[in-house]
Amino acid sequence: MPTTQSFSMLQARRLVLSAQGFAARAPRSPVTAGHLQRVFERLGVVQIDSVNALVRSHYLPLFSRLGSYPQALLDQIAWGRSRQRKLFEYWGHEASLLPLELYPLLRWRMDRARQGQGIYQQLARFGREQQPTIARVLAAVTAQGALGAGSLSTREVRAGPWWDWSAEKHALEWLFAAGLVTVAGRRGFERLYDLPERVLPAAVLQQPLLDEARAQRGLVLQAASALGVATEKDLRDYWRLSPADSRARLAELLEEGQLQACTVQGWSQPAYCLDSVRLPRKVAASALLSPFDSLVWERERTERLFDFRYRLEIYTPAHKRVYGYYVLPFLHNERIAARVDLRAERASDRLAVHAVHEQAQGLDEAGMQALADSLWRMAAWLGLSQVQLNCPRASAARLRPALARSVVSGGLA
Repeated sequence: MPTTQSFSMLQARRLVLSAQGFAARAPRSPVTAGHLQRVFERLGVVQIDSVNALVRSHYLPLFSRLGSYPQALLDQIAWGRSRQRKLFEYWGHEASLLPLELYPLLRWRMDRARQGQGIYQQLARFGREQQPTIARVLAAVTAQGALGAGSLSTREVRAGPWWDWSAEKHALEWLFAAGLVTVAGRRGFERLYDLPERVLPAAVLQQPLLDEARAQRGLVLQAASALGVATEKDLRDYWRLSPADSRARLAELLEEGQLQACTVQGWSQPAYCLDSVRLPRKVAASALLSPFDSLVWERERTERLFDFRYRLEIYTPAHKRVYGYYVLPFLHNERIAARVDLRAERASDRLAVHAVHEQAQGLDEAGMQALADSLWRMAAWLGLSQVQLNCPRASAARLRPALARSVVSGGLA
């Protein structure tokens, strides 16, 4: 019987950071659509969120790993013409962008949604009770294509509690969850829905239907690859699998030898990794992270790995916030060493830094300079010419001269 591998906390961090793409060098040449596609293939899923305090969240994980790139490139592979399209939208972790290659692995989730399983109770009830409304909306999409809920909301006079705008929105969301429509594009941030056969490549749609167990094993393996080392709960959370499905698939993959059990220093739960895992060398990366980055989206795992307690305070009343409204963790040399509350103030052409908080170990001079450089790079990527430091904390006092020294600086306010 093979000996169970044991990893120190530092080794576990290196496995995770490498698996998440932070060990790779940023491209020297201009970033291409191929670079973006490879990040998606590595991560499997990039979460979408509507908050636009800085930039829409799905753009940030690629910037964190690749550096500056044209946001239009992501739009192109996500919502461009059929030959350019490499991604699709669906429920992955949450609302997500995913590589087309994973579409067959999620068909079972679409089939379950049609049965009212794995979706919100209100949406499941709508699916049971309002099939005529759903059929009417599907007929409109079939006839006209690429429609948003707003386009449908005035097509019928209100005739009951389900027949106002929210009825069409409910219908489109049910059809989307069931895989009967997909996202063809976006108008602003509004989804535009069309039939899958008019949006996705035929080669993807015509693949044989996988049984649930095989598809779920594929998702668990992908999660293991993207996470590096993980508990069963970590693997389950990556794709929002149920505990019963996750545990059954994990047992099968262990028996097949595709995953192996291991231990991580300080973790009370068993851990798992790919059978082919190899320990990477030191990961010397500096990056500002989206609150919805897959490195940190599972808050308990983030605390277990990095000793970093992270909670998003967008919906916390301002007087109760500890760190700020839209706070990005700062990864530096295998630690999450600080967090910064940022805002893109486009009308004033500046990136506003409202708060800077170092972790207990703090940032040395090189680390503070790396944070300053990262802020300037983000400002330039967002098309902003200034970085304005509004924080009165001691950490900000240390950051100010580093911002002034930055080789990528433009204008410090």
